[in-house]
Amino acid sequence: MTAADAIVLAGGRASRMGGVDKPAIVIGGRSMLGAALTAVSSCHTVVVVGPQRPELAPEIRQVREVPPGSGPVAAIGAGIRALGDSASPLVVVLAADLPFLTEYTVAELIRHSVESGADATFAADESGRPQYLVGVWRRSALKTALDHLDSLTNQPMKALIPADTALVAVPGIADCDTDDEVRKARAAVAAPTAESAARHALSLDEARNILRTKVSGLVVYSAELRSVRGAALAGPLYAAGPLPRFDVSAMDGYAVAGDGPWRLRRDIGFAGGQRPVGLLPGEAVRIATGAHVPDGTTSVVRDEFVHVDGDVLHRLPDTPVREDIRRRGEDRNLGDLVAPEGTPVGPALISAAASVEVAEAAVRGPVRARIIMTGDEIRSKGPLHAGQTRDSIGPVLPDLLSWHGIRPVDRTHLRDTPNGFDEVLTATPDCDLLVIVGATGGGAADQLRAAIARADARILVHRLHLRPGGSTVVAELTDGTIVLGLPGNPFAAVATLMALTPALIEGLTARHPARSRTGPLHNAAAIAGPVPRIVPARLAPHGGWLGDPHIRTAHLGGLIDRDGLVIVPADATDGSSVEFLPLPL
Repeated sequence: MTAADAIVLAGGRASRMGGVDKPAIVIGGRSMLGAALTAVSSCHTVVVVGPQRPELAPEIRQVREVPPGSGPVAAIGAGIRALGDSASPLVVVLAADLPFLTEYTVAELIRHSVESGADATFAADESGRPQYLVGVWRRSALKTALDHLDSLTNQPMKALIPADTALVAVPGIADCDTDDEVRKARAAVAAPTAESAARHALSLDEARNILRTKVSGLVVYSAELRSVRGAALAGPLYAAGPLPRFDVSAMDGYAVAGDGPWRLRRDIGFAGGQRPVGLLPGEAVRIATGAHVPDGTTSVVRDEFVHVDGDVLHRLPDTPVREDIRRRGEDRNLGDLVAPEGTPVGPALISAAASVEVAEAAVRGPVRARIIMTGDEIRSKGPLHAGQTRDSIGPVLPDLLSWHGIRPVDRTHLRDTPNGFDEVLTATPDCDLLVIVGATGGGAADQLRAAIARADARILVHRLHLRPGGSTVVAELTDGTIVLGLPGNPFAAVATLMALTPALIEGLTARHPARSRTGPLHNAAAIAGPVPRIVPARLAPHGGWLGDPHIRTAHLGGLIDRDGLVIVPADATDGSSVEFLPLPL
C-alpha cells in the first residue's frame, strides 16, 4: 500500500450534543476517536488535532488549531504543519465521529486514490453525497489548497476542495452528530441488523491484524521454561554455558593419541563417568559416545574402523580418518544467542535452553482460558429432555485450545438469561481469555453483545466477513481480559477458533507470527462464493488440497478423515492458492 500519513480531527464544539467531548463517546466498547485511530493504524505518521489527550500513545502527534474551535480547515492546517517534512505522498483526513470506521475503509480510499490519480478522494454516503472529512489527499494538493486561502479560520470545507476529486462508496462512514444518532449506533452494535452486520464485518486478514497489534499484551514474568509451554520469550535467550561443556567423544570407539597402532589400556571412558587419565603418545582407551575424552587425545576411532589384537589396536585399511570429537563450545559458547524474543516455548526451546544451562527465562503467557458454553438447549451429560441437544463441542474445546498453546483452566455452562453474562464478564481473575460459544448473533436469546456493551469493553472485531463465522465478536474488557465470542454451531465455532487463535496468541504474548501454509485448492470454483468460506479439506494425491463444497455446521462429523481446513477467497477459481489450517491429531 502506498505510504500515507493521517490527520484525525478530534476537536469541535459538538453544539448539537451540548458541547460534550464527542470523540471520547464510547460506542461498542471503544471511543469514536479510538475507532478513527484503529482505522489509520497502518499510516506512517498520525496527528490528532484537538484538546490534549494524555491517554494517547506517545508516537501519536497532538496539536491544537488556533484559535481552538476555529473549524475543520484550520484544524487540517494545524495537522499538515505538525506532519512536517514527511515524505509520504498521501494524507488521510478523518473526523473522529465515525464509530464504524475500519482499516478496510481507509485502505479502499487509499487504493482508489492511487488508481484515480485525483488530487483528493472522498467517501460517498448511501445517497452519493461526498463526505469531505473522510478522504485521502495528495499532500501537494492539500498544501496548495491551504496556501491559496487568505485565512483558515472558520472556513467551510468546500473552500478547500480541489477541482480534481474522486468519490468512492465505502462502508463504515455513518457519523454521530446527535444524541439520537449515538443511541442508534449503540443499538446497532448490541443488536445489529443484517444490513449493518454486513457493513461492519471485517475481513479475516483485518481481524487478525487487529488481534496481533491492538490487544493489551500479557505481563512479563520469570518462570521455569518446562512449566510454561505455550508462552513466548519476553527477551532473547542466551547460553549460560558452552555446548558441549567439554571435549566429548562423538562416537563409540577408542580415544587415541597419535598415529597407530596403539597400545590399548584397560580403563574405559563412560558418558557421565570419571574421565580417563591422560593419554601418552601411542596409547588408546575404550570410550563411549558422550564421554569426556582424556587429555592428549588426538581423535576417536570408531569401533567399526579398528581391529584389536590382544592389547594392540590397529586401524583397518582404507577406513576414513576422522576426528569424531565434539569440541568444547562447538555448538554454543557462553553468551551465544539461543533464541530471540518472541520464540514460542515448546519442546525444542526447552531442550535447547537446558543444554546450555538455562532453566528459567522472562516470558509472556501461556494464555489461560475459561470456556463458557451457552444455551438452555445444550446438555453435556445425563439424559436429554424435550428440546435439548448434546454438547458436542465443549468436551473437545480444551484439547483444541491446548493444541494452540492455550491453557484451559475451566469450562462451565451458562443458561440463556438477560443478565447472565454480566457476572461472567466481571469475574475474570484467573484467566486471560474467555472463550464463549453461542449467543453472538441477534436472536432473542443472544445476549453477549449487549453484555459486552454494558461492561464498557473495547470491541476489537465486531463481525467477520466469513462463512461460517460471521457472528464472531472479539472484545477486550477493562481489566485486559479478551472475550472471544464464537458462533454456536460446532463447526462454525471450531473453524473460527482455528482461524483467529494464532493471531490472538501473537498479540497477547508477542510471539513471532507463525508461517502460513498455502497451496492450490483444486476444486475452489465449486466452493467459492461472494463471501470467503472456510471448509474441511484433504490432501490431494499430487499436492495441494481438495475441499468439501457442502458442509453441515451443526456437528463436527465433516472433520472425520480430513487433514485440515482451507480458507477459500471469494470467487476463487480452480487452482487458486488458499491458506491451510491443519487439524490436531
